[in-house]
Amino acid sequence: MWTIKSRGDFERVFSQGRRQSDRLLRIRVLACDEGHPGRVAFVAAKRLGNAVFRNRCKRVLREAAREAGLPAEGCDVILFSTAATHDSSPQQVATALVRLLKKAGV
Repeated sequence: MWTIKSRGDFERVFSQGRRQSDRLLRIRVLACDEGHPGRVAFVAAKRLGNAVFRNRCKRVLREAAREAGLPAEGCDVILFSTAATHDSSPQQVATALVRLLKKAGV
């Protein structure tokens, strides 16, 4: 799975991407060129809790992204966890993710 790593790429997705949110997660989606392999980033803010809590949130997001078929070719996606992500199953988060991606036009 290709991931977004550089600060410049994060800022580009933040400034130009579309935002969608749900109780279980928030996303930013930026459509790129057709030949561009899709990339994904997983974010858990420090305000959510300690490192163990945040790592669990990111594991749930990663598994949900796999189930939802990310990375989608031609778009960059940033997934943000919420406090509810920790207590949810990856299947629940994947369902919410698919719904948000459809709303964003992916």
